[in-house]
Amino acid sequence: MRLFGLIGFPLSHSFSQKFFTDKFRVEGIAGCVYENFPLENIDALRGVLAQHSHLAGLNVTIPYKEKVIPYLHHQSDVVKRIGACNCIKIVNGELHGYNTDVTGFEESLRSLLEAHHRKALVLGTGGAAKAVHYVIEKLGIIFLEVSRNPTSGRQISYEQLTPAVLNDHTLIINTTPVGMYPNEHDCPPLPYADLTPRHYLFDLVYNPAKTLFLQKGEEQGAVIKNGSDMLVIQAEESWRIWNA
Repeated sequence: MRLFGLIGFPLSHSFSQKFFTDKFRVEGIAGCVYENFPLENIDALRGVLAQHSHLAGLNVTIPYKEKVIPYLHHQSDVVKRIGACNCIKIVNGELHGYNTDVTGFEESLRSLLEAHHRKALVLGTGGAAKAVHYVIEKLGIIFLEVSRNPTSGRQISYEQLTPAVLNDHTLIINTTPVGMYPNEHDCPPLPYADLTPRHYLFDLVYNPAKTLFLQKGEEQGAVIKNGSDMLVIQAEESWRIWNA
């Protein structure tokens, strides 16, 4: 039996377990099981590894994409570069860290990206934001981070999002969990009335399918996309890594 799983907290509405369970059934993949491992503290990972010697791979979600790094024996070049890991392959008891968010986000973002989307606002500063930074830098897009508590010159606060800033930054990416079920009535505090049809709003949140952030953008004529495609792509990339 090959065991795979997801670590994070909380995991009550996780995508991965259903995705892989359905994949194993539909594709006739025998001898594989995918379980959730909700960890209130990253140190509990040691216990999971000790109790499940046949564990072959893990996905990593909020809030451990950065905190899991010290537990890795090996890191891919991307993980070394961005300091965030969301996929672990376990070989002979050693943890090999990868980041499949990068692949998922790039492929999903590109589908609606246009030439005028040359400057971006990245909402949030967590592990998911690091994968986003890597991709948009690779694509030659200049960006600013938006944080409730800015700590560097590359970060601004939500209060600093003037009409001029929004006019100049036509790609807006939400990497925070704001608006995710069951808090679907929340949204990042943006001046939504200043959005235009030239804007492209990408939300890493996938539940609900159309967050309030995306709804408000759509009302102004902006192009919108949620994180569902990204999730499927990164999950399939995880499966490829585990079986390579």
